[in-house]
Amino acid sequence: MIDWLLESSSVRDFLQHLVDDAVPGSGAAGCGVTLQRRQRPLTVVSTGGVADKLDEKQYGQDDGPCLQALRTGQVVHVPDTLRDDRWGSYPAFAADLGIRSSLSLPIPARTHTVGALNFYAADPDAFTEDDRRALVLVAAQAGGGIALAQRLADAEDFTRDLQTALASRGVIDQAIGSVMQQYRCTEDDAFDLLRRLSQQTNLKLRDVCTRLLTDLAGQPPASRPPLRPRP
Repeated sequence: MIDWLLESSSVRDFLQHLVDDAVPGSGAAGCGVTLQRRQRPLTVVSTGGVADKLDEKQYGQDDGPCLQALRTGQVVHVPDTLRDDRWGSYPAFAADLGIRSSLSLPIPARTHTVGALNFYAADPDAFTEDDRRALVLVAAQAGGGIALAQRLADAEDFTRDLQTALASRGVIDQAIGSVMQQYRCTEDDAFDLLRRLSQQTNLKLRDVCTRLLTDLAGQPPASRPPLRPRP
C-alpha cells in the first residue's frame, strides 16, 4: 500500500489503483468507492462501468446496501438480488443491469471521512466467505490511504496557519519597535497601546500594525519572521 501511495499523485489515484487491482481476483463485475462529504455520499472512483449506476440509484432513494454499510459500519452481503426484498426498488434495478450479487464493506473511519467499498457481481452467490475476508482487508487499505492523505492535508493546513501566524507576528513586532522608538516607551507599553487601538477601532491587531507601519514608511511592511518570541 505504501508503494501505491508514493506512486499516486492524489488519494483518488490511490483508490483507483486499489479497486483496479482488487476486482480481477474478486469475481466482481465492478467496484466503486463511496465517501461521504458534507453529509452527501459520492462515488469518488469506480471500475467496471456498472458501479456508478448502482451507486447513484442508492443515493437517489437514500437507501441501499452501500449506504447501509457506510452508516452502520457493518458488512452488507446481497447473495442474490432476485431474492432480496430490502431497499425498495433497488434489488430489481440491479438485477435489470445484470448484477445478481453484491458486497458492501465499510471503510474504517480512522478520520472524519466515512465510506464504503462496493463490489458488484453478475452471478448470484459470487462472494464466498474467503472472498469476504480478503475484501475486508482491501477496505482497510482504503481506509489507511484516506487517513494518511488527510493527515498530510492537515499538516499542510497547519504549516500554512503557522506561516500566517509568523507573518502576523513579524508585523506586530515591527510596529512595537516603531512605537517604542517614537514614544520612548517600553515594549510592554507599546504593545498595550497597539492593543487598545485595536479595540477602539474594532480592527485586528495585525491590521492596526500594518496601517501604522504603512503610514510611517509610505508603503506596506515586508513580511518577515518575528523579532523575538512573545509568551
